[in-house]
Amino acid sequence: MQDYEESLSFLGTWGPFQKRLFFLLCLTIFPSGFNLLSVIFLLATPPHHCFIPHHSNLSQDWIQASIPVQQVAGRPERSGCSRYELDLVQNLSALGARPSQDLVHNLSSLTQEGCKDGWTYSTEYYQSTVVSEFDLVCGEQWKQPLTSLAYFVGGLSGCFVSGLISDRFGRKPVLFGAIAVLSIFSSALAFATSWPVFIVLFFILGLGQITSYIVVFVLGSEILMGSTRVLFCSLCMPWAYVLGVLMLPVTAYLVRSWRHLSLVMAVPGLACIPLWWLIPESSRWLVSRGRIQEAELLLRSAALENRVEAPHVIFLSANVEKATSEKAESLSFLDLLRTSNIRHMSLILWIMWFSISVCYFGLSFNVSGLYGNPFLNYFLLTAVELPAYTASWLTARSLPRRLSYIFFTLLGGLALLLIQITLSQPVLTLILVLVGKFGILGAMGMLYIYTGELSPTVIRNTAMSTCAMFSRVGSSVSPYLLQLAVFNQFLPWIIVGCLSLLSVVICVFLPETFRRPLPDTIQQMAVTQRFKWPWASTPPAKDDGKLTQDSTTAPEIICTTRL
Repeated sequence: MQDYEESLSFLGTWGPFQKRLFFLLCLTIFPSGFNLLSVIFLLATPPHHCFIPHHSNLSQDWIQASIPVQQVAGRPERSGCSRYELDLVQNLSALGARPSQDLVHNLSSLTQEGCKDGWTYSTEYYQSTVVSEFDLVCGEQWKQPLTSLAYFVGGLSGCFVSGLISDRFGRKPVLFGAIAVLSIFSSALAFATSWPVFIVLFFILGLGQITSYIVVFVLGSEILMGSTRVLFCSLCMPWAYVLGVLMLPVTAYLVRSWRHLSLVMAVPGLACIPLWWLIPESSRWLVSRGRIQEAELLLRSAALENRVEAPHVIFLSANVEKATSEKAESLSFLDLLRTSNIRHMSLILWIMWFSISVCYFGLSFNVSGLYGNPFLNYFLLTAVELPAYTASWLTARSLPRRLSYIFFTLLGGLALLLIQITLSQPVLTLILVLVGKFGILGAMGMLYIYTGELSPTVIRNTAMSTCAMFSRVGSSVSPYLLQLAVFNQFLPWIIVGCLSLLSVVICVFLPETFRRPLPDTIQQMAVTQRFKWPWASTPPAKDDGKLTQDSTTAPEIICTTRL
C-alpha cells in the first residue's frame, strides 16, 4: 500500500515514536531467541553406563571392570548400554580375583547383558536432563529425536496459524499471547511427570516460539518505514534475537537442572508482559480492516510524541478503497504453482530453504558430538551469528544477491565437508564448525533478502510463509542427523555439507534481483535461468507498460533472521 506510506510521510521515519518502538520491539524478540535452543540443553545426553547395584558387594575396581570398553571415534569409551553378566563378575570377585589388566582382557569373552538395573549418569556438565530423568537412552533412545521433532512440528504449526490469527485479530494480541504461551508452558515443563506429558508441553512451546518471532517481524515491518524498517529487519532484530540465543548457554551453565532451567526460561516472557501498554497495534492492519478512526487516533498520538503536526484528514477515502481492493485481490498458496515460471522459482526456493535449515539445525545438534565444554561450544557457535548477520547486511547493500548467496554457502559447505578429516583434532574441528556456521548464517540472511525481492508484492507474504514452513520441515528432520553417526561418524557432516552444495547448484537457475525493481504482479517476475553463461538475468516483464520503480534504484531490502 504505497498510498498508506505517503499518507504517513508527515510522521517521519526516526522520531521519538519510532525510536521507542524500535527498542521495545527488539526487547519482545528476546524471549523467542532465549527459547530457541532449549531443545539442546533440556534433552542433552550426559555420558552414562549401566548402574551396578550396591547389593552386588563389588569393589569400585570391579564395578569399573564390569563395564565393557568400546572404541568411539578412535577413543576408548565405556559402553552406555551393556555390562558383563553380573553373576559371573560376582563369582570372580568372590573367588578373590583382582581385576588386573589380564583379567579385564579375559572378561571381554564373557557374555554381556543390558542395563537391567538402570543407568548411572555423569554430572560433570548436567545435574539432570530430560534424558537422564526419564532414561531416554539405549532402547528408548528413539524418543530423543522424536521430542525434538515435536518442538519443531509445533513451530511448523505456528507458521500455519500465526498469520491467519494475526490477520483476523491483530498483531498485538497474538504477539503477547505467544509470549504468554512461552512463559506458561516453559513453567509447566518443570512439573512434567512423564515423557508423554513433556512432549505435549514441548510441542506447544515450539508453537509459541515461532509465532512470537513472526509477529514481531510483521509488526516492526508495518509500524516502521523507510530506512528504519530496513535497519530493524536486517540487522537490529537479528542481533537482539541472537543475544537472546546467547543467553541460554550462559543460563544453562549456571542452572544445571533441567526443571530449574525450564522455570528460568519463563522469566524473559514474563518481563515482556508489561510492554502491552507501551506497544501499539499496527495502524496499517487497522486500516486494512476498515478501522480508520482507531488508526488515525493512534497516528495522531504518535505525531504528538514526534512533535509534528498531523493533517486534518490522514486517510483519504480513495486510499482506504485502494487498501480494501488490494486485500480482496490477495492471492493464495496455489498461485505459487499456477504458472511454470513461478512454480519453478517456488520449488527452487523451497529446496533452498529446506537445505539451509537442515544445515543450520543439524550443525547445532551435532555440536554435542564435539569434545570440550558443551556450554562454551554452543556459546561460540551462537556468537558467530553476530558477525555473520553483519556481513550479510553489508553484502546486501552493495553486491549481487545470487553470487553473495553462493559465496556464503560454498564457504559453509566446504568447511563442513572438511570436518570429516579433522575430527581427531578438536580445536581445528571447532574452528571449521564456526566457519561453517558463519557461512550458513550469511547465506540464510541473503536468502531472506533474495526471496523477498524475487516474490511479487501481491503474493510476497504467502511466499515468505511457505518458505518458512519448508524451513521448519528442515529443522524437524535435523534431529535425526545425529542418529546417522551410528552408521558412520562422518555421515552427518557429509549430509550437511552436500545439502549446502545442492542449494548452490539450484541457486544458479534463479534470476538476479540486485538493483532491479521489486515486482508487484506475477507478470512482472523475472524468468528463471536456462543453462546460460554468463548468468545474465532476464529483465522483468512490464505490466501495462509501466514499472513500479526505476531500474537503477536499489529495491528496499526485506530481511529478517531465521524462522
